[in-house]
Amino acid sequence: MHKVHISLTSFKIPLKSIEVELQVRDHVATVVSTLNYENKEDKPSEAVFVFPLPGDAAVCHFSAKIRQTQIVAEVKEKQKVNNNNGLDLYSTFQGTQSTLQCHYSFTLAFTHWWRQATVVATAVKLAAGHKFDRDVELLIYYKDAHQPTAVVEAGQASAEPGSLMGDSVVMVSLYPEFPQSVMSSVASCGEFVFLMDRSGSMMASLSFPCSLKDTLLLLLKSLPMGCYFNIYGFGSRYEHIFPVEYTQQTMEEALKSVEQIQANLGGTAILEPLKHIYSQPCIPSQPRQLFVFTDGEVGNTKEVIDLVKKNSDSHRCFSFGIGEGASSALINGMAKEGGGHAQFITGTDRMQAKVMQSLRFALQPTVVDFSVTWDLPKEVSVTVLSPPITALFQGQRSLIYAQLTGQVRAASSPEGCVTVKYSLTLEQKMFFLCHVCRLTVHRLGARTLIRSLELEERESRGQQDGEVKKKLVRLSVQSGVSSSFTAFIAVNKDNSRVIQGPLVRRNIPTPSEFILNPQTKTLSGFCLIFDFPVALLKQPPRDPFMHLVSLQKASGSWLLDPDLATALGKTSEQANSEVWATILALVWLHAFKVDAKDEWEFLAMKAASWIHAQNAPCVSECVESGNVLLGCGIKKEDLGL
Repeated sequence: MHKVHISLTSFKIPLKSIEVELQVRDHVATVVSTLNYENKEDKPSEAVFVFPLPGDAAVCHFSAKIRQTQIVAEVKEKQKVNNNNGLDLYSTFQGTQSTLQCHYSFTLAFTHWWRQATVVATAVKLAAGHKFDRDVELLIYYKDAHQPTAVVEAGQASAEPGSLMGDSVVMVSLYPEFPQSVMSSVASCGEFVFLMDRSGSMMASLSFPCSLKDTLLLLLKSLPMGCYFNIYGFGSRYEHIFPVEYTQQTMEEALKSVEQIQANLGGTAILEPLKHIYSQPCIPSQPRQLFVFTDGEVGNTKEVIDLVKKNSDSHRCFSFGIGEGASSALINGMAKEGGGHAQFITGTDRMQAKVMQSLRFALQPTVVDFSVTWDLPKEVSVTVLSPPITALFQGQRSLIYAQLTGQVRAASSPEGCVTVKYSLTLEQKMFFLCHVCRLTVHRLGARTLIRSLELEERESRGQQDGEVKKKLVRLSVQSGVSSSFTAFIAVNKDNSRVIQGPLVRRNIPTPSEFILNPQTKTLSGFCLIFDFPVALLKQPPRDPFMHLVSLQKASGSWLLDPDLATALGKTSEQANSEVWATILALVWLHAFKVDAKDEWEFLAMKAASWIHAQNAPCVSECVESGNVLLGCGIKKEDLGL
């Protein structure tokens, strides 16, 4: 299932109307947003337009029409851009209507890999009077979601022959489903190391401290019995507990420590705790799985990534970037070199769901020895734009972009095929046709290559006579996809001239520049502050779901406890045994938290295994009265019965 968010941020000049066109092809969405504003003030206004985009989006077009002047965005090298030029600032006069249009494309992310359905739509329309004062979310269900696909997009006729935009580009989409015989061998052991960023900046993150604590609670409750675990906190210094075997006692001790976690360790120095982790001997028959959480960036990204790569044979690394300031080079680089998976948690994303998806990857076999073979006409050659895939997991979608140089005809007969082989002796072959469309795949492929070149340029630190930077800038300008060395500038469409200033800068305080008034619990002032007492922050009431999770034992069962009855909305007299209590907890999860199944799936598996292992008479009693308990639609095997 795909989720598509269409977000809107408005500003002081009132929004009069909005039109959104969304096209979905294969696993790619293209959005055209047209926003109409009107300045109703009694004087001219200069406004800043802010439009939130998905993290992996490629902007294809941005323009503004003010009165009769059409302004478009063009990508130029930064050193050639006058500092007074800007795409994001524009002037509008009294009574003037302004029309802004943004085109962007992005690949759709899968959620709930265990769920499949088919929906056919001709069109989606919003209800009359919708004001776009909140995000619009579309759920798109795919038939044969695990079937690999290959889409070829014809090049731009006016582009330079042999360039990325002039050649055809193919996008191969993989969302594998492995044989059940392979997936049944879920790991029941491992050394799980959780490395948590506790620098001062984490306090300002939307995900700290409550979400981080709830995430650690879910992780610790979901670990298999008999494994080992360790928790590190790092900032300018680091703290940790020694690796301990996962038992009821050690889990309880760890959770007490988790409750005391604060963002009080200073800066963001991740290298030293990593060195300490890798210096510890691996536990025999307990493969090491490293989970890294951070909200910032470091000055020694290359050194950190090289260290992960050096130790890639002894562990897998799963990285999580929290908030808008997390370094994509650091997060993606650690996961890539560590054979794991990278996740970014921003805005309203629920951290627990993404972290549990990575735990699912960590507990399954890794697909290695991945190979791609291209079968193309003799006059066509292929250049892969994406970094090599080093690991592949069930439930993880992977994309491969490649440039096809040569004569690729837009025809109804197959132009070639690509064959993908896994180490699981699984082979999938995809034929593809050449299609003409909006250069969406080209720009997504360009964005992928630009990100790789940016990382290569940082690693070379400006060496190689700047050839990487030159290649990066040339690709960015040709494709219209911005990079770290280019920027959008505003150009008058009528005379092709760059829009000149002068612009007057007005500073607006950001959330980190405010201080919390302890008496009024309101924000005021302009004092830059990072560390303020946690006691001043009002804690929200405990989520019943997390309350239920906190009561589960390490073995997977729930005890007969008044707190459990309260969490389930029952009286203690209604839960008359440990087996009954565990079954009631599972029924509650299936009945009331089915939309969060990816978060509690491992908790339920542990509980079902525990129930199945019990030979008490009450288990038979549960089976006999199962029709009452299972009325919510779950199966007896879900409960281990």
